[in-house]
Amino acid sequence: MPHSRWISRSTSLVAAAFAAATLAACGTTGQPEPTGSTGSTTSANASATTTAAQGTGTQKPTKEVTDAAAKQLCDAIRPELSNFRVQGPTLGRVGLNLIVHPWGLQNGIDVLGNKAVVDTVTVKSCPDVRQQAIEALATPDLASIIVGL
Repeated sequence: MPHSRWISRSTSLVAAAFAAATLAACGTTGQPEPTGSTGSTTSANASATTTAAQGTGTQKPTKEVTDAAAKQLCDAIRPELSNFRVQGPTLGRVGLNLIVHPWGLQNGIDVLGNKAVVDTVTVKSCPDVRQQAIEALATPDLASIIVGL
């Protein structure tokens, strides 16, 4: 049965995305949420975050992407390019989201708060992979197809 491998892989990807979304919704930092305070808190990771323009609401601070994390994203997208072409833009876009969201969670990157990070990383680290993904997914950029799970 030639499609059984694809079905199994798709089921696994959907399960992984569901688990990632569930963990994100529940908070997986292991630290209790502050209560009874309206002030801001500072974490040890504050030095690893970029600053966004205050008051504009256009971009949330996000952790800087390391070279290793950038390579990881490129390495995750590269083998899926043929699947994006075969599946078409609709299913391929779902597939890209199923790659990007777990990558962001694993690396502490707020993909939904800064969707452009996907384009920024891929332009710098694997422009060929990015261009092939854009063509296969029929989109002007990768950020525009990132959605919340």
